[in-house]
Amino acid sequence: MEFAWSKDDQEFRKDLVAFLESELPDDWQEISREGPGSDAQAEFSLGFCAALAERGWLTPHWPTEYGGNAAPSWSHAVLGEELWSRGEPRGPQYMNVNWIGPTIMEHGSDEQKALHLPAISEGRVLWCQGFSEPEAGSDLVALRTSAIADGDDYIINGSKIWTSYANHADYCFLLVRSDPESSRHHGLSVILLPMDSEGIEIREIPSVVGKRYFHELFFTDVRVPRSCLLGEEGEGWKVVSYSLQYERVGAPRYARATVTLDRLAELARQKGLLDDPTVAEKLGRARAACEAARVLSYRVIDQRAHGLPPSADTNVARIAGTRVDKLVGDLALELTGSSGLEAGTFANANFKLAMTAGVAVGATEVQLNLVASRMLGLPRE
Repeated sequence: MEFAWSKDDQEFRKDLVAFLESELPDDWQEISREGPGSDAQAEFSLGFCAALAERGWLTPHWPTEYGGNAAPSWSHAVLGEELWSRGEPRGPQYMNVNWIGPTIMEHGSDEQKALHLPAISEGRVLWCQGFSEPEAGSDLVALRTSAIADGDDYIINGSKIWTSYANHADYCFLLVRSDPESSRHHGLSVILLPMDSEGIEIREIPSVVGKRYFHELFFTDVRVPRSCLLGEEGEGWKVVSYSLQYERVGAPRYARATVTLDRLAELARQKGLLDDPTVAEKLGRARAACEAARVLSYRVIDQRAHGLPPSADTNVARIAGTRVDKLVGDLALELTGSSGLEAGTFANANFKLAMTAGVAVGATEVQLNLVASRMLGLPRE
């Protein structure tokens, strides 16, 4: 197997790094530590993503008819690695590129594609994801938010929780129950909901993770046209399943973890700790975990590049990325001591980021269950 990057990918990475060095402001580290939900980072992302789009780098792997360059999937991996290792200057827009846009390409109407894909590929729109509910977090199919057909419209009632970026979003990728008599995976639908619709209330949930990171959404008789339905009514689980296989490897957490680990190794050297076999072993194990997560993610990207259908490898890669994020986050606090909890430090920033990793895109326990059933063929009890 050939693990070397192609010449085109190497050139793209080189040009991208040069672009980042010139475009990221001197106070970028300060902005990024506020969290991707902060006002500052959301505002920054609009200008930054527009600059990426001008160079054809925001959605390089998309088909040309949707604003991309039809580049191989590997270019998207290069983009993600370099941006995540720098605190993800795309802010909320990383979701647009990673999975919202591709899902609209796969399941959207011509009208929806014309409305949403240019806005995403040009970097001028922010989205949020409306999945989890107070009684349906990891058990997503227990959701109760309803969208009941009423003539040419749907009327939405219910609530969502732990919704990131809702305070700045123009649209919400909203999973609802469109058949009130249905249960579990059946009778679900996806609505591409304009966030300026009447009847939506947004409440921030204070969190140590970052400013304005989590929110509750409340829907009271929100009326939207049927044209906002993505895919077929009642086939929402099929749509969401397609989305999740992109999202699970869309955020290369191993890239950020690797940068943090390099800083920890240098810190250990400065403190004279590298001669301690326990410290050396922990750093070595963390490095091996970073590389394992990288290779497992590459396996999924390679499958995608060859046009293969999604597999449980996406779940395995997600588990590896989640665990390495937490492993390095814990190690950062161990080596920095109480100072690593101080707001604004790199150890604290990585630890906060890692806190969400085991829950987002399905809890780690859910991913393990999916590996057990889909890859190992173990029975469900």
